[in-house]
Amino acid sequence: MTKREEDAVQVDPTGFNKLKYCRFGPMLFNKNDRYVGRLLETYGEFSLGELQLFQQLIQMDQVVVEAGSNVGSHTVELSWLAGPGGQVHAFEPQRIIFQTLCANLALNHRSNVFAHHAALGDHVGTILTPVVTPSEHHNFGEESLPTVESGEPVPVVTLDSLNLQACHFLKADVQRMEVELLNGASETIRKFRPILYLENEYEDRSRELLELVMSMGYVPYWHLPPLYHPDNFRGETKNLWPGIVSINILCLPSESPLIVRDMRRVVSPSESWRRQDSV
Repeated sequence: MTKREEDAVQVDPTGFNKLKYCRFGPMLFNKNDRYVGRLLETYGEFSLGELQLFQQLIQMDQVVVEAGSNVGSHTVELSWLAGPGGQVHAFEPQRIIFQTLCANLALNHRSNVFAHHAALGDHVGTILTPVVTPSEHHNFGEESLPTVESGEPVPVVTLDSLNLQACHFLKADVQRMEVELLNGASETIRKFRPILYLENEYEDRSRELLELVMSMGYVPYWHLPPLYHPDNFRGETKNLWPGIVSINILCLPSESPLIVRDMRRVVSPSESWRRQDSV
Protein backbone atom coordinates (compact mmCIF):
# COMPACT_ATOMS: atom_id res chain seq x y z
CA MET A 1 0.00 0.00 0.00
CA THR A 2 1.34 3.43 -0.91
CA LYS A 3 1.55 6.36 1.50
CA ARG A 4 -1.32 8.04 -0.37
CA GLU A 5 -3.49 4.97 0.06
CA GLU A 6 -2.64 4.84 3.77
CA ASP A 7 -3.72 8.45 4.13
CA ALA A 8 -7.08 7.80 2.48
CA VAL A 9 -9.99 7.25 4.87
CA GLN A 10 -11.25 3.68 4.51
CA VAL A 11 -14.91 2.72 4.40
CA ASP A 12 -16.70 -0.12 6.17
CA PRO A 13 -15.13 -3.29 4.70
CA THR A 14 -18.40 -5.19 5.12
CA GLY A 15 -20.22 -2.86 2.73
CA PHE A 16 -20.37 -2.90 -1.07
CA ASN A 17 -18.19 0.17 -1.60
CA LYS A 18 -14.41 0.36 -1.55
CA LEU A 19 -12.11 3.39 -1.48
CA LYS A 20 -8.69 3.34 -3.13
CA TYR A 21 -6.25 5.92 -4.39
CA CYS A 22 -6.30 5.90 -8.20
CA ARG A 23 -4.51 7.78 -10.98
CA PHE A 24 -6.38 11.04 -10.49
CA GLY A 25 -7.12 10.84 -6.77
CA PRO A 26 -9.17 8.86 -4.26
CA MET A 27 -12.03 6.94 -5.86
CA LEU A 28 -15.00 5.22 -4.28
CA PHE A 29 -16.40 2.32 -6.30
CA ASN A 30 -18.59 -0.75 -5.91
CA LYS A 31 -16.31 -3.71 -5.26
CA ASN A 32 -18.95 -5.99 -6.81
CA ASP A 33 -18.88 -4.14 -10.14
CA ARG A 34 -17.41 -6.50 -12.73
CA TYR A 35 -16.38 -3.72 -15.10
CA VAL A 36 -15.62 -0.17 -13.90
CA GLY A 37 -15.11 -1.24 -10.29
CA ARG A 38 -12.81 -4.09 -11.25
CA LEU A 39 -10.74 -1.84 -13.50
CA LEU A 40 -10.32 0.75 -10.75
CA GLU A 41 -9.44 -1.96 -8.25
CA THR A 42 -6.92 -3.72 -10.49
CA TYR A 43 -5.39 -0.90 -12.54
CA GLY A 44 -6.28 2.28 -10.64
CA GLU A 45 -7.95 3.78 -13.72
CA PHE A 46 -10.65 3.22 -16.30
CA SER A 47 -9.79 3.35 -20.03
CA LEU A 48 -6.59 5.37 -19.89
CA GLY A 49 -6.55 5.51 -23.70
CA GLU A 50 -9.72 7.60 -23.67
CA LEU A 51 -8.35 9.95 -21.03
CA GLN A 52 -5.13 10.44 -22.99
CA LEU A 53 -7.20 11.52 -25.99
CA PHE A 54 -9.28 13.91 -23.88
CA GLN A 55 -6.08 15.50 -22.59
CA GLN A 56 -5.26 16.48 -26.18
CA LEU A 57 -8.69 17.90 -26.95
CA ILE A 58 -10.02 19.70 -23.87
CA GLN A 59 -8.59 23.07 -22.93
CA MET A 60 -8.77 25.19 -19.81
CA ASP A 61 -11.94 27.24 -19.26
CA GLN A 62 -14.04 25.08 -21.58
CA VAL A 63 -17.50 23.63 -20.95
CA VAL A 64 -17.73 19.84 -21.05
CA VAL A 65 -20.87 17.69 -21.02
CA GLU A 66 -20.53 14.07 -19.93
CA ALA A 67 -23.58 11.85 -20.36
CA GLY A 68 -23.32 8.57 -18.46
CA SER A 69 -20.70 9.55 -15.88
CA ASN A 70 -20.98 6.35 -13.85
CA VAL A 71 -18.93 6.78 -10.63
CA GLY A 72 -16.83 9.60 -12.08
CA SER A 73 -13.68 7.75 -13.14
CA HIS A 74 -13.47 10.11 -16.14
CA THR A 75 -15.36 13.03 -14.61
CA VAL A 76 -12.62 13.91 -12.16
CA GLU A 77 -9.99 14.22 -14.89
CA LEU A 78 -12.40 16.10 -17.18
CA SER A 79 -12.84 18.56 -14.33
CA TRP A 80 -9.08 19.05 -13.99
CA LEU A 81 -8.78 19.58 -17.76
CA ALA A 82 -11.53 22.23 -17.82
CA GLY A 83 -9.92 24.02 -14.90
CA PRO A 84 -11.45 26.37 -12.34
CA GLY A 85 -12.74 28.65 -15.10
CA GLY A 86 -14.47 25.81 -16.93
CA GLN A 87 -17.45 23.61 -16.21
CA VAL A 88 -18.34 19.94 -16.43
CA HIS A 89 -21.99 18.90 -16.56
CA ALA A 90 -22.09 15.25 -15.49
CA PHE A 91 -25.25 13.17 -15.99
CA GLU A 92 -25.89 9.84 -14.27
CA PRO A 93 -29.42 8.43 -14.02
CA GLN A 94 -28.86 5.39 -11.75
CA ARG A 95 -29.41 6.53 -8.16
CA ILE A 96 -26.79 4.48 -6.29
CA ILE A 97 -24.17 5.14 -8.96
CA PHE A 98 -25.06 8.84 -8.90
CA GLN A 99 -24.48 8.94 -5.14
CA THR A 100 -21.03 7.44 -5.66
CA LEU A 101 -20.31 9.97 -8.41
CA CYS A 102 -21.11 12.82 -6.02
CA ALA A 103 -18.92 11.24 -3.33
CA ASN A 104 -15.97 11.10 -5.72
CA LEU A 105 -16.48 14.71 -6.79
CA ALA A 106 -16.45 15.75 -3.13
CA LEU A 107 -13.41 13.60 -2.30
CA ASN A 108 -11.48 15.26 -5.11
CA HIS A 109 -12.71 18.82 -4.40
CA ARG A 110 -14.24 19.21 -7.87
CA SER A 111 -16.19 22.43 -7.47
CA ASN A 112 -16.52 23.08 -11.22
CA VAL A 113 -18.69 19.98 -11.80
CA PHE A 114 -22.48 20.18 -11.93
CA ALA A 115 -23.82 16.69 -11.22
CA HIS A 116 -27.27 15.89 -12.62
CA HIS A 117 -29.31 12.91 -11.44
CA ALA A 118 -30.95 12.58 -14.84
CA ALA A 119 -30.64 11.03 -18.28
CA LEU A 120 -30.05 12.99 -21.48
CA GLY A 121 -32.46 12.15 -24.30
CA ASP A 122 -34.71 13.60 -26.99
CA HIS A 123 -37.56 14.77 -24.73
CA VAL A 124 -38.26 16.16 -21.29
CA GLY A 125 -40.03 13.71 -19.01
CA THR A 126 -39.14 10.62 -17.00
CA ILE A 127 -37.47 7.30 -17.71
CA LEU A 128 -37.07 4.13 -15.67
CA THR A 129 -33.71 3.03 -14.30
CA PRO A 130 -33.13 -0.54 -13.11
CA VAL A 131 -33.07 -1.44 -9.45
CA VAL A 132 -29.91 -3.51 -9.08
CA THR A 133 -28.80 -4.85 -5.70
CA PRO A 134 -25.39 -3.20 -5.06
CA SER A 135 -24.18 -6.08 -2.87
CA GLU A 136 -24.44 -8.57 -5.75
CA HIS A 137 -21.91 -9.01 -8.56
CA HIS A 138 -23.01 -7.14 -11.67
CA ASN A 139 -21.87 -4.86 -14.49
CA PHE A 140 -23.74 -1.86 -13.15
CA GLY A 141 -23.02 0.39 -16.11
CA GLU A 142 -24.35 -1.94 -18.80
CA GLU A 143 -28.06 -1.27 -18.30
CA SER A 144 -29.81 0.13 -21.39
CA LEU A 145 -32.54 2.44 -20.12
CA PRO A 146 -34.84 2.17 -23.18
CA THR A 147 -35.23 -1.56 -22.46
CA VAL A 148 -36.01 -1.20 -18.74
CA GLU A 149 -39.63 -2.20 -18.04
CA SER A 150 -39.71 -1.66 -14.27
CA GLY A 151 -37.57 0.35 -11.89
CA GLU A 152 -37.10 3.80 -10.40
CA PRO A 153 -38.34 6.82 -12.38
CA VAL A 154 -35.80 9.59 -12.95
CA PRO A 155 -35.90 12.75 -15.03
CA VAL A 156 -34.90 12.67 -18.68
CA VAL A 157 -33.99 16.04 -20.16
CA THR A 158 -32.63 17.35 -23.43
CA LEU A 159 -29.30 19.06 -23.61
CA ASP A 160 -31.01 21.90 -25.45
CA SER A 161 -33.31 22.46 -22.45
CA LEU A 162 -30.32 23.42 -20.29
CA ASN A 163 -29.67 26.55 -22.37
CA LEU A 164 -25.93 26.29 -21.85
CA GLN A 165 -23.91 29.43 -22.55
CA ALA A 166 -21.16 27.33 -24.16
CA CYS A 167 -20.37 23.72 -25.00
CA HIS A 168 -16.94 22.66 -26.27
CA PHE A 169 -16.88 18.91 -25.71
CA LEU A 170 -19.70 16.36 -25.48
CA LYS A 171 -18.93 12.83 -24.28
CA ALA A 172 -21.67 10.19 -24.22
CA ASP A 173 -21.68 6.61 -22.99
CA VAL A 174 -25.41 6.07 -22.62
CA GLN A 175 -26.07 2.48 -23.68
CA ARG A 176 -28.14 2.79 -26.89
CA MET A 177 -29.40 6.33 -26.22
CA GLU A 178 -26.72 8.16 -28.23
CA VAL A 179 -29.08 8.95 -31.13
CA GLU A 180 -31.78 10.23 -28.79
CA LEU A 181 -29.23 12.34 -26.93
CA LEU A 182 -28.00 13.97 -30.15
CA ASN A 183 -31.55 14.65 -31.33
CA GLY A 184 -32.21 16.43 -28.05
CA ALA A 185 -28.98 18.40 -28.41
CA SER A 186 -29.38 19.51 -32.02
CA GLU A 187 -29.66 23.23 -31.24
CA THR A 188 -26.71 23.15 -28.83
CA ILE A 189 -24.63 21.32 -31.43
CA ARG A 190 -25.68 23.71 -34.21
CA LYS A 191 -24.84 26.75 -32.08
CA PHE A 192 -21.55 25.70 -30.44
CA ARG A 193 -20.18 22.91 -32.70
CA PRO A 194 -18.59 20.94 -29.84
CA ILE A 195 -16.28 17.99 -30.37
CA LEU A 196 -18.32 14.79 -29.91
CA TYR A 197 -17.02 11.59 -28.35
CA LEU A 198 -19.65 8.86 -28.52
CA GLU A 199 -19.82 5.21 -27.62
CA ASN A 200 -20.78 3.16 -30.69
CA GLU A 201 -20.59 -0.47 -29.64
CA TYR A 202 -24.09 -1.58 -30.69
CA GLU A 203 -23.87 -2.56 -34.34
CA ASP A 204 -27.64 -2.64 -34.77
CA ARG A 205 -27.71 1.13 -34.05
CA SER A 206 -24.34 2.11 -35.53
CA ARG A 207 -25.61 3.09 -38.97
CA GLU A 208 -28.32 5.33 -37.53
CA LEU A 209 -25.82 7.05 -35.25
CA LEU A 210 -23.21 7.56 -37.98
CA GLU A 211 -25.81 8.89 -40.41
CA LEU A 212 -27.00 11.40 -37.82
CA VAL A 213 -23.47 12.55 -36.96
CA MET A 214 -22.59 13.02 -40.62
CA SER A 215 -25.85 14.87 -41.33
CA MET A 216 -24.87 17.34 -38.60
CA GLY A 217 -21.70 18.19 -40.50
CA TYR A 218 -19.27 16.09 -38.48
CA VAL A 219 -16.41 13.84 -39.55
CA PRO A 220 -16.26 10.67 -37.40
CA TYR A 221 -13.22 8.54 -36.64
CA TRP A 222 -13.08 5.17 -34.91
CA HIS A 223 -11.35 5.27 -31.54
CA LEU A 224 -10.75 1.79 -30.12
CA PRO A 225 -8.60 2.00 -26.97
CA PRO A 226 -7.92 -1.34 -25.23
CA LEU A 227 -9.25 -1.75 -21.70
CA TYR A 228 -5.80 -2.78 -20.50
CA HIS A 229 -2.97 -0.28 -20.67
CA PRO A 230 0.57 -1.50 -19.82
CA ASP A 231 1.38 1.87 -18.24
CA ASN A 232 -1.48 1.55 -15.76
CA PHE A 233 -1.38 3.33 -12.40
CA ARG A 234 -0.85 0.19 -10.31
CA GLY A 235 1.78 -1.28 -12.62
CA GLU A 236 -0.28 -4.45 -13.04
CA THR A 237 1.13 -6.66 -15.79
CA LYS A 238 -1.81 -9.06 -16.03
CA ASN A 239 -4.31 -8.22 -18.78
CA LEU A 240 -7.75 -9.25 -17.54
CA TRP A 241 -9.39 -8.28 -20.85
CA PRO A 242 -7.06 -9.46 -23.66
CA GLY A 243 -8.18 -8.22 -27.06
CA ILE A 244 -11.09 -6.19 -25.63
CA VAL A 245 -11.42 -2.55 -26.70
CA SER A 246 -13.84 0.28 -26.04
CA ILE A 247 -15.74 1.14 -29.23
CA ASN A 248 -16.15 4.87 -29.70
CA ILE A 249 -16.25 7.51 -32.39
CA LEU A 250 -14.46 10.84 -32.20
CA CYS A 251 -16.48 13.34 -34.24
CA LEU A 252 -15.01 16.65 -35.35
CA PRO A 253 -16.94 19.48 -36.97
CA SER A 254 -16.15 19.50 -40.67
CA GLU A 255 -14.81 23.04 -40.29
CA SER A 256 -12.39 22.05 -37.51
CA PRO A 257 -8.67 22.63 -38.20
CA LEU A 258 -7.68 19.71 -35.97
CA ILE A 259 -5.69 16.93 -37.64
CA VAL A 260 -6.44 13.38 -36.55
CA ARG A 261 -3.66 10.80 -36.66
CA ASP A 262 -3.68 7.07 -35.92
CA MET A 263 -7.48 6.78 -36.17
CA ARG A 264 -9.45 5.38 -39.08
CA ARG A 265 -11.88 7.84 -40.59
CA VAL A 266 -15.43 6.56 -41.03
CA VAL A 267 -16.10 6.56 -44.76
CA SER A 268 -19.64 5.17 -44.80
CA PRO A 269 -22.46 4.93 -42.20
CA SER A 270 -22.71 1.22 -43.02
CA GLU A 271 -19.11 0.68 -41.94
CA SER A 272 -18.29 -1.56 -38.99
CA TRP A 273 -15.57 -0.89 -36.46
CA ARG A 274 -14.41 -4.46 -37.10
CA ARG A 275 -13.70 -3.91 -40.79
CA GLN A 276 -14.02 -1.29 -43.50
CA ASP A 277 -16.49 -3.12 -45.71
CA SER A 278 -20.23 -2.74 -45.27
CA VAL A 279 -22.14 -4.68 -42.64
